[in-house]
Amino acid sequence: MMDRRTFLKHSSLLGAGAGLGLLTPFSSLGSGSLSRVTILHTNDTHARIEPFPDSAPQYAGLGGVARRAALIKKLRAEHPQSLLLDAGDIFQGTPYFNKYHGALDLEVMTKMGYDASTIGNHEFDNGVDGFEAVMDKARFPFVISNYDFGTTRMGLRMQNFILRQIGEIRVGIFGLGIAFDNLVLPHLHKGVTWLDPFQVSADMVARLRGYHQCDMVICLSHLGYRYSDPERISDQRIANEVDGIDLIIGGHTHTFMEEPEAVEKENGSRTWISQVGFAGIVLGQMDFFFDRSKSVLAVQGSNYSVGPSQTA
Repeated sequence: MMDRRTFLKHSSLLGAGAGLGLLTPFSSLGSGSLSRVTILHTNDTHARIEPFPDSAPQYAGLGGVARRAALIKKLRAEHPQSLLLDAGDIFQGTPYFNKYHGALDLEVMTKMGYDASTIGNHEFDNGVDGFEAVMDKARFPFVISNYDFGTTRMGLRMQNFILRQIGEIRVGIFGLGIAFDNLVLPHLHKGVTWLDPFQVSADMVARLRGYHQCDMVICLSHLGYRYSDPERISDQRIANEVDGIDLIIGGHTHTFMEEPEAVEKENGSRTWISQVGFAGIVLGQMDFFFDRSKSVLAVQGSNYSVGPSQTA
């Protein structure tokens, strides 16, 4: 039995001040007239290839890529119209990174069928050259919109955005990385420049919603969920200040969110934020239901503990 927490929230685009009451059962909505997009997501897996040991003071026996792979396989069989996404910091954290420099992590993510990942600050731990040495082990795209990679070879594997067609719903995905200051030494990100995420996000939404006619926009963010300093750039600030993003899948702060957060705008729209801690011990699932006009009708969020109950 999977350890699952599910949160079903009303997400109709009603108007300013609309509540987040419990949604009526999906079957009563006439499911045949709805489109569904399932997003499975992780963040900050940090080279946690094996589960935490049973003797670990925290998270004993949790995690492990074999268990995560088994859970993903099961959920994708149940929800074939899905995407598997990651919010960065794949590298660093266990001896597996010291030995394989991230290549093993990218190989197992490829085998799990990840559709895309953004990059975190720890992807620069071995420098730009270190990332370039292993990046071809990933058979999925890296999506990062606010880093300028100049003439680096790393830039050849980075995309500002990607488009995916999930049933009748056209999905646009872009990525945001955290500023390098006090996180990545200058020589480690040589040739790569950070750009303001607010302007980049607005530009990405305009391009995806306008030119590419996307019905859903997802941001893979490694900015961090929120901070005590309200001026620091975070997922909450992006959600509040940039219109047109349906879902922010976050990372960096290792936040175990008990349930996804809905940030409601003055125009009545909502941006959802979800983050599932670190080390791959939780797998997040967000289900978006669209009406016939391809507007978001409802959102359901689920968290799955990755533990001994999953087997490869």
